[in-house]
Amino acid sequence: MQMRCNQADHLNQQLIGVCIDSKCQQQRPYCNFCLASHGQHLKKLTSLELIDDWIRKRVLIIQNVLQKTCECKLALDSLLNKFINLYNIILVQLPKLGLSQIDNIIKGLSLIDLWEKTLFNQFQQSIEQIIQKVKEIFENQKKQTNADNLQILNPFNIKEQIFEQKINLNPIKYNLKPFTFELINQNSIQQKEYCYAIEINKDNSIVVAGCGKQIKVFDLKQGKLNQSQLLSDHQQNVLTLNFMKKSNHFVSGSYDKLIIIWQMNQNNQWTYQHKLYGHSDSISTLILNNNENVIISGSYNNDSSIKFWNKQNGWLCQQTIKDHTHNVYSLSLNEKQDKLICCSQDQQILVIEYSQNDQIWNVIQKIKVEQYGYRLSFINDNQFTFQPYNKEYMHVYEINSNNQQFVKTNQITVKSGSNSCANLFPQQYLKFKCLLVNKNGQNINLIRKKENGDFVTEQTIQFDHHYIFGQLSDDGEYLITWDQKSKEIQIRKCKEL
Repeated sequence: MQMRCNQADHLNQQLIGVCIDSKCQQQRPYCNFCLASHGQHLKKLTSLELIDDWIRKRVLIIQNVLQKTCECKLALDSLLNKFINLYNIILVQLPKLGLSQIDNIIKGLSLIDLWEKTLFNQFQQSIEQIIQKVKEIFENQKKQTNADNLQILNPFNIKEQIFEQKINLNPIKYNLKPFTFELINQNSIQQKEYCYAIEINKDNSIVVAGCGKQIKVFDLKQGKLNQSQLLSDHQQNVLTLNFMKKSNHFVSGSYDKLIIIWQMNQNNQWTYQHKLYGHSDSISTLILNNNENVIISGSYNNDSSIKFWNKQNGWLCQQTIKDHTHNVYSLSLNEKQDKLICCSQDQQILVIEYSQNDQIWNVIQKIKVEQYGYRLSFINDNQFTFQPYNKEYMHVYEINSNNQQFVKTNQITVKSGSNSCANLFPQQYLKFKCLLVNKNGQNINLIRKKENGDFVTEQTIQFDHHYIFGQLSDDGEYLITWDQKSKEIQIRKCKEL
C-alpha cells in the first residue's frame, strides 16, 4: 500500500522517504514537495527502502542497553544479597546469638570501610552521573515532542526512590516467548573449503568466516551476506574467531599456532594489528574477558597449555597453565570474570580462579569425568553445563556452598544422531534469552533455562553430517552455520511463535 503526504498543499503526493535528523522540526515522512523544508539536512534523509534497516540498527542498540541494564541489576542484586543480613542487624539481639554468628557479623562489618573506599565512593559518583544523564534524555525528549504531560525525572526524587523502595531480591523475569530458527534458503552461500569458525559482530553488520586458511569478511544486511574482503595472513586453517565488542577489532587463532588481532583502518579495510606467538601447537579455543584486555587461549596435544595474554603496551603472555595433558577443547569465564573452566581430552575439567592478591590464575579444582567432551559453558557464577563426547545427555554442575567445589547435580537429555562429533563449535549461553546453544553429533540443540531452573530443548536442528560449525548472534536473531553435507554457509533467523 502506498503512503501519501497529508500536507495541505502537497497534492496527496506519494511519500518517498523519512528524515532522521534528531533536531528536525518538520514532518518526518516526506514527499518531493517536502524536500525544500529539509534543505538544512539533506544528508539526513533516507529512502523508505532503507528505513527498515535503520530502525533495526536502533532496536539493536536498545536491546544492548536493556541487556547491559539487566546484567548491572543482576550484579547489584548479588551485592545486596551480601549486605542484606548485615543491614538487618538489631543490636539488642546480639546477646541471643552464638559466638560464631557474632564473629561472622563483626567480620562482615569490619570490611565496610574497605568496601567504601574501593566501591561505594565510585558507585555514588556513578549514580549521580547516571541520574543526570537520564534527566538530560527526558528533557531533550520533551523539547523534541513538545509533550507537556511528559514528567521530567527529578534526580533527587530518583535517589529517594532508590533508597526508600523495598529491596527486591527476585531474579529478573525475562520475556521467554517460544521461537524457531528458520533457514533463509535463498541467502545460503556455497563454501567448498572447510569453514571451522564463524563470528558475528555486536550489531549484526559484519560476519567473518575461517574458510580454510583464509578469513572471508562479509557485510550482513537483512539476512544476506556480501563478501567485502579476503584476509590471507594465516598459513594454515583458521580454527577460532572472536569479535571484540568495545572496539573495532577481532581475533583469530589458527592451526599454524598463531593468534592475530585484526583492526579496521580508515578505509574500512581489515589489517592485522598484532601477531601473538607462544603456543607450540594449534590454537583450539580462544575467549576474551569482558574488559577485552585479556585473551585466554588453549592449544592441542603437543602443547596442551592455557595461556593468558594481557594488553600491556601490546599483548604479552603473562601466564601459562599446563595442568592438562591432552587437547584443550573449550574455555568459559563466569559472570564475575574471576573463574575459568576448561575441558580436555584428558577427561578432566579444570576450575581456575583469579587471585586479586597475587594477580595470577590458580587451579582450584580438577573434576574427573568418565567421558571427555568438547563443550562447556558457564550459565552463571554458580552453575555450568558440560557436553560429554557424543552422548545423548548433557551434565549440569553447580557449586557446593559448603566447600565451594563444583559437583554434578543434573543430567539433561539432548540429541546427537551420530556416532561421531567434531569440536570447534563452542557452547554459547545468551543470558537475556536464557538460551543455550549446544552442538552435539549431527544436531544443534537450542535449550532454554526456565524460571524454575529446568533446562528444556526448544528446538533441535538436524544436519546430515557431524561436521557443523557456527555461531548465534549476540542478540539471538541469527544463527549462521557451515556443515560438511551442504558445503554452504547457511543463515537462520529467529522467529517468535
